[in-house]
Amino acid sequence: MFDIVKNDLEKLEEILLEVVSSPVPLITEIGTHLVKAGGKRLRPALYFLANCKVARTKNIMDLAVALELIHMATLVHDDVVDKAATRRGIITANAKWGNQISVLTGDYLFSKAFSLVAQNPNSRIMSVLTDLICAMSEGEIIQNQEIFVPEMEESVYFTKIAKKTADFIAASCELGAIMAELSTDEVEALRQYGYCIGMAFQITDDILDITATTEKMGKPVGNDLLQGIVTLPTIYAMNNSVDKDELKQIVATQNMTKEQLARGLSIINETAAIKYSYQVVDDYLTKARNVLPSCLDTEVKEAFNSVADFVQMRDF
Repeated sequence: MFDIVKNDLEKLEEILLEVVSSPVPLITEIGTHLVKAGGKRLRPALYFLANCKVARTKNIMDLAVALELIHMATLVHDDVVDKAATRRGIITANAKWGNQISVLTGDYLFSKAFSLVAQNPNSRIMSVLTDLICAMSEGEIIQNQEIFVPEMEESVYFTKIAKKTADFIAASCELGAIMAELSTDEVEALRQYGYCIGMAFQITDDILDITATTEKMGKPVGNDLLQGIVTLPTIYAMNNSVDKDELKQIVATQNMTKEQLARGLSIINETAAIKYSYQVVDDYLTKARNVLPSCLDTEVKEAFNSVADFVQMRDF
């Protein structure tokens, strides 16, 4: 789906390895570990698509690198907060080097990202990214306040995932459009596309946490429920299951046993929670496809639509 920006993404990998290099060998070691752990590179890929007609000047490539560095930094910090041992099937930085080193590494990656952004004279770029960091921090705080709390409204869930995930993907598309000097309406249309893709992506991720295998996900299945993180399928089940009171008790349980986790997942799967959640995903993806601006070349539009197809069908 990203064939038309394949060369850009290959160059991105090279530059990421250069940027995470430091005179401090441990920082280089951790940075290299994080880059080589891989990932979908969804945010820079969408950024490249949104400015597909633009010659790849240094500023344009630097911003793509900055987006991925920010994403890496947030994942490092998330893994510390979540006490995660693996991500994408690879040991996390906190599991290998400890929380203190990992937090400082995340800070280092943020700083590297913004040193690249600072070279761009467009103040709007910095404004979009600083607003984004604030939103992601707010999303994490909302989530932290709501762990092991079974009475969550859907509106709170949607606000949380918008701030944690959708706003970042929206910003990636928006920044690509800004760098391409598209019109205000076209920039907004691509931002809306990214937002809808981001919402669908996170809901799908939450569905897969319940339905996928550990091998596919690269992390334990049911990890959200185990950590007391309430997602859309769980909210649906707590509102509609005949065993909703039992599920609420499980959600509120810290230090959950394997048996409790299995029972909680079973209750959710016995309802229409997964079907309902996929319908919400489909609604967001329909909006994403419909909002794409007419200015896009056919192959670029097809690539954007392929991203929506990927989110709709992904199983990892």
